[in-house]
Amino acid sequence: METILKIKNEIKKVVVGQEKMVESLLIGLICQGHILLEGAPGLAKTTTINALAQSLGLHFSRVQFTPDLLPSDIIGTQIYDPTTNNFKIKKGPVFTNLLLADEINRAPAKVQSALLEVMQEKQVTIGDNTFKLDLPFLVMATQNPVEQEGAYELPEAQLDRFLMKVIVGYNTRDEELEIARRVSKNSFGKIEQVATAKDLFRIRKEAMDVHLDKEVEKYIIELIFATREPDRYGLSKYKDYIAYGASPRASIDMYKASRAVAYLKGQDFVSPIEIAYIAKEVLRHRIILSYEAQAEGITQDMIIEKILTAVPIP
Repeated sequence: METILKIKNEIKKVVVGQEKMVESLLIGLICQGHILLEGAPGLAKTTTINALAQSLGLHFSRVQFTPDLLPSDIIGTQIYDPTTNNFKIKKGPVFTNLLLADEINRAPAKVQSALLEVMQEKQVTIGDNTFKLDLPFLVMATQNPVEQEGAYELPEAQLDRFLMKVIVGYNTRDEELEIARRVSKNSFGKIEQVATAKDLFRIRKEAMDVHLDKEVEKYIIELIFATREPDRYGLSKYKDYIAYGASPRASIDMYKASRAVAYLKGQDFVSPIEIAYIAKEVLRHRIILSYEAQAEGITQDMIIEKILTAVPIP
């Protein structure tokens, strides 16, 4: 826990507030899961991710997604070398530890799908060559709300690769005043490296050793199945609102993320409180709404809240 506190203190040098976002990024690192951050521009999403990389001494790459971006701009390509009369590999920015995919929903689906192999298999195929990425490797993507001009919805297959989808809100009045003061005085601190990849691997092992009782395990599975079979949990009204429920990856990610949350709280066991705490982040991007739900203004978060009240707590 001492290492986690040091990392948080370093991030606080350049980020005011946004504790939920910082905590979610730490959960992603502990669980080896990718994180999707959604929020309006100017909420320190990029700054937070950059500070996290610096505090851990990890290699960091940033890709600004735009409508004219090509898959080769992300993963790399083969380039002809006239001096050797052969093709050579030019590796793309995915060859890093922390990859920031900034405004990922600004690029068309073809480019977004280029990350699928990278995110799932942690490898890159360029031509006939396949390269394993150095560990740790995490994609931390930011996106603007879909209703903003020039944004595309991410394909469901890619959304499912993200451990959590975190909604980043505005700062409080006091926090925003503090931000304005710091910017005007240029009083942001310098990020120092306070941990290494070796420390991160140790933290992961400690977090995955957190006890998860069999009844709590069953509770996780019941929550996931409630998104697929809501009528069995007294939620018949919501059956027509859900086109597709959460995938098996949701069960896996809930299992891992709940342990990480308990670890960050200093607990050696997982309770239903930790599961409820991260339920929206793990599930909201995995529940596909029907047209009826969209027409009536029903959101994934509203459905998750109903599920949390309907499924019996062990």
